[in-house]
Amino acid sequence: MHFRSIKIGIKGSHHKMPVKGERPTWETYFMDITKLVAKRSTCLRRAVGAVIVKDKRILSTGYNGAPSGIEHCIDRGCLREKLKISSGERHELCRGIHAEQNAIIQAALHGVSIKGATLFCTNLPCSICTKMIINAGIEKIIYATGYADSLSADLLKEAGIETIKINTGS
Repeated sequence: MHFRSIKIGIKGSHHKMPVKGERPTWETYFMDITKLVAKRSTCLRRAVGAVIVKDKRILSTGYNGAPSGIEHCIDRGCLREKLKISSGERHELCRGIHAEQNAIIQAALHGVSIKGATLFCTNLPCSICTKMIINAGIEKIIYATGYADSLSADLLKEAGIETIKINTGS
């Protein structure tokens, strides 16, 4: 049997015992994981991460990038940059899939119901992702930064999905 060793770690992490009062809230904990998921992004414009949670358990994760088996933008170049398309416009002209879409698809692929769940996302979802979120039965979105898509906010409000902007300190 062959064993191999790989070095892993998070910059600045320590293996010390937690101090009372320094333990992160659940929202901070899941948002920190969301930021870590975003580091897997293969998009040249924006690294986005999404984590779907229910009852304090992670159901699914996703990051933005090309579909499975398709050449990544970090290897091929950005179609949107070549066509000079602004953020928040012409979503269909992109090789990538959004983090929220990937998280929803991964849940479906593995037969995991996300009805009644909370979506943690580095960015407020676009209108396309928002429509998927509404139909998937996600009830709350916790995000770090906004997104240039006013229709998204209107749809979320109309659907009664609670949205919370969290200050991540970064």
